[in-house]
Amino acid sequence: MKKNKRYGSQYLVAAGISLLLLTAVFQLSARTLPGFGTWYAHHIYPWIVDGVGRLTGLLPFSVVEMGLYGLLCLLFLDVVRLFAALIRPETAKTLTVIGRRWLLIVGTLLFLYTVNCGINYYASSFSSYAGLADGTYTVEELETLCSDLVELVNESAKSGRQFYRENRSVWRAEAVTAMQAAGEQFSCLAGFYPKPKEVLVSQILSVQQLCGVYSPFTVEANFNGDMPDYNVPHTLCHELSHLKGFMREDEANFIGYLACISSENEVFRYSGYLTGWVYAGNALARVDMRRYIELTNQLCEEARQDLDENSDFWNRYESKVSEAATRMNDTYLKMNSQADGVKSYGRMVDLMLSYRRIQQRFLNENLINLD
Repeated sequence: MKKNKRYGSQYLVAAGISLLLLTAVFQLSARTLPGFGTWYAHHIYPWIVDGVGRLTGLLPFSVVEMGLYGLLCLLFLDVVRLFAALIRPETAKTLTVIGRRWLLIVGTLLFLYTVNCGINYYASSFSSYAGLADGTYTVEELETLCSDLVELVNESAKSGRQFYRENRSVWRAEAVTAMQAAGEQFSCLAGFYPKPKEVLVSQILSVQQLCGVYSPFTVEANFNGDMPDYNVPHTLCHELSHLKGFMREDEANFIGYLACISSENEVFRYSGYLTGWVYAGNALARVDMRRYIELTNQLCEEARQDLDENSDFWNRYESKVSEAATRMNDTYLKMNSQADGVKSYGRMVDLMLSYRRIQQRFLNENLINLD
């Protein structure tokens, strides 16, 4: 029996080390081999989403959230065992057992993160697929975009303001529909999507100032169910975009915006337009505060109320914890080839302006053809 236990422990160590080595090989390949990340995102990752995503999607709760609680319980028990071992002559044995177990756990988590997320940071960007070129944009273009968004927000607010708590299942299903519709416009977004899942204890995300999170360990799109209602549709689509291998936050924001404004659901359109206004408006405020204030005053009362409630909600969670979480997120993004860190979220405006240019060019060409 002892011999079998010894072999079992050796297998745990071997498995943990093997997973760490595979993780290192995949990470090194993604960072050094040109085209490997794109090839992986096209040919391997979709199969993972189709398999693991369907499997975890069968459960109505967030699997990664339950897994987190389980790991915390295990960590607590192992810490208790370590303290108990200090007063007994079995300290070395206990340390060995616990160390082997956590070697396997850490190896598994790092491996899952790498194959379901890490490699995709080195894949081709969504902007390259969509033909959204980086460029220089004038203040006039930004002002026109903001003006258009104000009109669209006011129009969609008439029927697009609803309560998430009264429409849980509808909104989660509509997010999948919206993303699939976006896939008809951009083939790189086509395919299977599991329904996003609300985190049961959403305060975990709130204290970190997070609207949602993609779990590479379970291939799930999770979101904060406590945040203001208008945020929910855009967040659902944002998190689902990561399941197509687009990990950049600026691009996920834009894909969420694109899916929402293209949706036939007025609630999603309102969420997309108002979110777009927040990003574009902030950009305008940095270059022309007077015009920003003028446009803000043109927003309908309902939209201004939603924005005020949104600010009040997140201000409640401003703390040392949220600051630390922001710094950690900034470091995480920079480690994964997003040099701007958390500032990369703001680059969504460039994509919105580029997309608007394409739309305007298409419209002008059609008018010329009609003439």
